[in-house]
Amino acid sequence: MTKKEKALKIAELLDQLYPAPPIPLDHQDAYTLLIAVLLSAQCTDERVNKITPILFERANNPFDMMALTVDEIQDIIRPCGLAPQKSKAIHQLSRIMVEQFDGQVPCSLQVLETFPGVGHKTASVVLVQAFGIPAFPVDTHIHRLAYRWGLSPGKNVRQTEKDLKSLFPRDSWNKLHLQIIYFGREYCPARGHQFSECPVCSKYARRSLYKV
Repeated sequence: MTKKEKALKIAELLDQLYPAPPIPLDHQDAYTLLIAVLLSAQCTDERVNKITPILFERANNPFDMMALTVDEIQDIIRPCGLAPQKSKAIHQLSRIMVEQFDGQVPCSLQVLETFPGVGHKTASVVLVQAFGIPAFPVDTHIHRLAYRWGLSPGKNVRQTEKDLKSLFPRDSWNKLHLQIIYFGREYCPARGHQFSECPVCSKYARRSLYKV
């Protein structure tokens, strides 16, 4: 079986298990999604979803967020971790959005990546989930699974993204990155994973590439 054939078999299985995967971060629009994704760095989606309602009650748009102080933002988002850095980034990107983009989230990967606190993965998530633009956000979990399944050599997340884009049809990227995340949580965790009981690993992963 070629790598391409394996990828399509995995995609078929993921479609059966997660035909319509929901977006895990609660949000109202592109701006609140951007803030939620930024907050999710080194933090669980569950915790972010508990904090964002409190934050968005105070400010759910860049105009109101810019009116808050960095300290006020930091006090609210503290449970998400990295609060000093994240609060500064939220305040700064809100100001930039107001001053340069009329308060709108730009639907450009290159522009989003210039915002404070917004890396390639965060920008890709916003493009996919807010604007429906094809992208393949790769976080550490997808990076790990792509290596475990023998779809990428695991050098870095950028290489993994490139490899996955070459293996899967472009029109499947937006849904597929969520399907892999949900599958990893349910069947293929980083720790305590049972190789023989995993629906993907037991069929398609080579043990020589298997990494707990």
